Amino acid sequence: MPGVRRPVLAVEAERRNREQLARSGGIVRAARQRRRWTQRRLADRAGVGRGVVSRIERGLGAGVTIDAWQRVALAAGCPLVLGLQRDVEGETADAGHLAIQELVLHFGRRAGYHGSFELPTRPLEPWRSADVGLRDDAARRLVLVECWNTIGDVGAAARGSARKATEAAALAVVAWGAAVHRVGLVWVVRASARNRALIARYPELFAARFPASSVAWLAALVDGRPAPDGPGLVWCDIAATRLFAWRRP
Repeated sequence: MPGVRRPVLAVEAERRNREQLARSGGIVRAARQRRRWTQRRLADRAGVGRGVVSRIERGLGAGVTIDAWQRVALAAGCPLVLGLQRDVEGETADAGHLAIQELVLHFGRRAGYHGSFELPTRPLEPWRSADVGLRDDAARRLVLVECWNTIGDVGAAARGSARKATEAAALAVVAWGAAVHRVGLVWVVRASARNRALIARYPELFAARFPASSVAWLAALVDGRPAPDGPGLVWCDIAATRLFAWRRP
């Protein structure tokens, strides 16, 4: 109807459909030609009419059923895959983990630290990183913070943290040389029912792994006080809005 403006959503849907149909049709055509097949041969193998293959290859396959699309795609050796992208207004897959990192970096900045997100503990292998690094050059302190939304393999997590702490000690030597410096490690764990039950189930294990005072570590993260000797563990509330001490059973 003249003068009627089409909805933006309809225009965008048509554009995306046109692009996807043309791209998919081109993939089918290229696969067929690599095999030196005619459209008739591909159609016979797929159990569809030659006209269906022709429409698909010309980017005009909007009216072709998904079943026919899948038959042609399988026969051409490039199976059709349907999927939806993540909600553009939704959270990222690691939103819970990111929220804890955000909170730690916030408190760290207020406490006077220079914060690093995903701090590489081995610079030549940047995928080996601590969740958060808090650095105080004046006091020559480096704190590694491992943030846990959900703890999976406890043993592997503990070994990984110990390795990162060893690698961070080498970073500290590069930064401050022979001057006296300190490197600390603390876990910040979301206080979910699952995590609470896990830690309560193995109290001796966690006490041995995190011997330092949780209260002292909380003060180090929130107020910038000197970190205690030894690894520690601190809770983060479910909403990732505050930190609080772990009280041993």
